[in-house]
Amino acid sequence: MPVIRTQDRIKTLQPGDVLTVTATDPGALSDIPTWCRINGHSVTESWQDGAEIHIRIVVGDA
Repeated sequence: MPVIRTQDRIKTLQPGDVLTVTATDPGALSDIPTWCRINGHSVTESWQDGAEIHIRIVVGDA
């Protein structure tokens, strides 16, 4: 579900915009960066704070 929500949100943004995704699904740490690479976006940072996972994405020219 985090990848689908990320995909939907990125569709509303412009290239160069920054999106920080917050999720509790541990799979997001691998799924979202993989999706970003495939779709031309860049993960600049990821970290975990307790049960929450945060992933910072720069929107590409996909």
